[in-house]
Amino acid sequence: MSSDSEKNIYILGIESSCDDTSAAVIRDGVLLSNVIASQSVHEEYGGVVPELASRAHQQNIVPVVDTALRRAGIAKEQLSGIAFTRGPGLLGSLLVGTSFAKGMSLGLRIPLLDVNHLHGHVLSHFIRTQADDRVPQFPYLCLLISGGNSQLILVRAYNDMEVLGATIDDAAGEAFDKCAKVMGLPYPGGPHIDRLAAQGNPEAFKFARPRIAGLDYSFSGLKTSFLYTLRDAMRTDPQFIEKNMADLAASLQHTIIAILLDKLDKAVRQTGVRTVAIGGGVSANSGVRAAIQAYCDAHGLQAFIPSRTFTTDNAAMIAMAGYYKYLDGIFCRYDSVPFARVEV
Repeated sequence: MSSDSEKNIYILGIESSCDDTSAAVIRDGVLLSNVIASQSVHEEYGGVVPELASRAHQQNIVPVVDTALRRAGIAKEQLSGIAFTRGPGLLGSLLVGTSFAKGMSLGLRIPLLDVNHLHGHVLSHFIRTQADDRVPQFPYLCLLISGGNSQLILVRAYNDMEVLGATIDDAAGEAFDKCAKVMGLPYPGGPHIDRLAAQGNPEAFKFARPRIAGLDYSFSGLKTSFLYTLRDAMRTDPQFIEKNMADLAASLQHTIIAILLDKLDKAVRQTGVRTVAIGGGVSANSGVRAAIQAYCDAHGLQAFIPSRTFTTDNAAMIAMAGYYKYLDGIFCRYDSVPFARVEV
């Protein structure tokens, strides 16, 4: 083993929680490669089909890991540890990544590091492409928003997180996708809503904003309100959706952002934290990103908005979380099994 490999810590990250197979390599906390293989097979079904996803992971994982190592310019023997997503996610998909990580770890005789997928999103702001990249200071508030999760998290350390509020039903990303589906837009609908919203009037339509106590979220009432608005309007004008596509998208996005910001503002006031970060797939939304930045600017807060590359499921965030566990010597047992659901 070379002296270079002895003085550097190389972590391979593997992410397979849903329909993206990803592998990444970091050296001493700095990203060297991040490879993602997406699955287009689910588009015709309007959502992810678990069995198809796990089969695609089996086909993708070897070439994805090989590409990540080659782009990083290292041999697998130089790796210090292997981090993998243990959950939450689709069990079939998680089993592929878990099994591969265990086998590679055993073969190379290096530590195995299990990572909570949600922790990965929260820590995505610590992914550095340069050693001097800016990262948040603890503690900070993270608004984690994705297709399956909407949570407000107080992050005191990489391994000390408290969920202050969470959705009691649907997530923000699910609201985007389900409403987009009702409008006849392709899956995933969130990016289509984002594109259309830029051309529409956010005040054109009013949709329900659920009143939930504390810092918890709810988006089911919004979805119902959106559906009823379309249903009632189409009784008199069958072309209502086509005529108002941009305004509907803008009004929907505006309402979701208002719900998110209302709880975020309450959390900021309650905790006194001066740094706000966002993560998860919905943090790629242009309106959400602009609204968070504007809110932080208006209140003198530091805002951390991730590169869009790191908003979707990716192995860079898994490698980063695994790197911190490696430094603390927190390794995973080989009899550990993946899990479908868990709180942060």
